[in-house]
Amino acid sequence: MVKENLITVEEKIRKACERSGRDRDDVTLIAVSKTKPVEMIREAMNSHIVTFGENKVQELLEKQEQISEPLDWHLIGHLQRNKVRQIVGRVKRIHSVDSLRLAKQIQTDFEKQGELAHILIEVNMAKEESKFGLMPEETEDVIREIAGFSNIRIHGLMTIAPFVENSEENRIHFRNLNKLLVDINRKNIDNVNMDELSMGMTGDYEVAIEEGATYVRVGTGIFGDRIYIS
Repeated sequence: MVKENLITVEEKIRKACERSGRDRDDVTLIAVSKTKPVEMIREAMNSHIVTFGENKVQELLEKQEQISEPLDWHLIGHLQRNKVRQIVGRVKRIHSVDSLRLAKQIQTDFEKQGELAHILIEVNMAKEESKFGLMPEETEDVIREIAGFSNIRIHGLMTIAPFVENSEENRIHFRNLNKLLVDINRKNIDNVNMDELSMGMTGDYEVAIEEGATYVRVGTGIFGDRIYIS
């Protein structure tokens, strides 16, 4: 199932890139493996997938203990400050930096171990009360603060769009996140040169690609419905 699903997802990514005049290599597929067993991750690995996304620190660490092969692990879920020290040196990107307080904790814990944290700033583009993330209008000020942290590198922005039946409804949020990234880059803030946009999930990643996504986070489209593990 995983192999067949990946063929379908890859074809959709390729066509979305064609429609928007983009190179397929500009988009990284993150296989969202949260709640999925290691056996399914290995199925994806057999199809040459090396980039995986996890929501919870504990689950990420448990899977890393079972998989020795070098993979690009991305933390895409909400990160609690008391869990930061556990992921130092263990993830390629933290997608969900949603506050200055969290960034300060990342700086502290990564500095202690002499590591660099590579992060994306999570923005609540739709301003949903149930979602984490900075408001669009406060994002630049927070980025200016974080830019001075010696052990953090900001690579771009991330958003989780609303759950909708029609993916076209989320196009405005993806487009606005892209505009926000361009606007902030134009300010020429010291130590800030962002080029990554993490946006789009199983239901809307094609639209996200058309609007500039460089990371798409696809779970159900690859692995099927969630499997909850205790």
